[in-house]
Amino acid sequence: MEATDPNLIPSRLAKRANYDEAIIFAILDEALFCTISYVLEGMPASIPTSFVRYENKVYIHGSVGSHFIRELDKGIPVCITFMVVDSLVVAKSGFNHSVNYRSVVLFANAEKIENFQTKVNSFEWLIDKMVPGSYNYLRPVKDSEVNRTIVLAFDLKNASAKLRQGMPGDEEEDKLLKIWSGIIPLKTERLKPIPDESSLDIVIPRHLI
Repeated sequence: MEATDPNLIPSRLAKRANYDEAIIFAILDEALFCTISYVLEGMPASIPTSFVRYENKVYIHGSVGSHFIRELDKGIPVCITFMVVDSLVVAKSGFNHSVNYRSVVLFANAEKIENFQTKVNSFEWLIDKMVPGSYNYLRPVKDSEVNRTIVLAFDLKNASAKLRQGMPGDEEEDKLLKIWSGIIPLKTERLKPIPDESSLDIVIPRHLI
């Protein structure tokens, strides 16, 4: 990850920027969704989608009929953002309220994956990220399904992380106020699966519990 790229240097609070590959990869592996932003006919466009990281690339999937996917397939420049929120930061003043977060910003161009086996592999990577242990449990992916899907990859060489962790940064004089301050932790939690009508008599598989 190149810190010299001007797009990767935050305009504010640059001390929170991080270009460590291990940190960037960890954030991408935890985040479930990203937002892809680009320019379409002179107007801004932004689409949220699921993704998976494998080695030094991010992969997304879409229908061959998707206007969004076909636009990215042209190789236009995109900005992709990823974010994990850890806690709300509650200060003694509204001005100093904040969020503890870990985020990644990536500037890239799409690479269309043409190799059939790599496309199949990308199905496995994404499915097992979203629902760990599912891919080999499910009905195998059909060739026709792979052919109806466009897989795009984005190289992570122009990625940077930005993080904020810790307690509120209150002004010294405000710390004397009898106003509660601290953090409110947040988490994404997987709850008990709810079956559809066709699965009412099927035991929930262990990997879903």
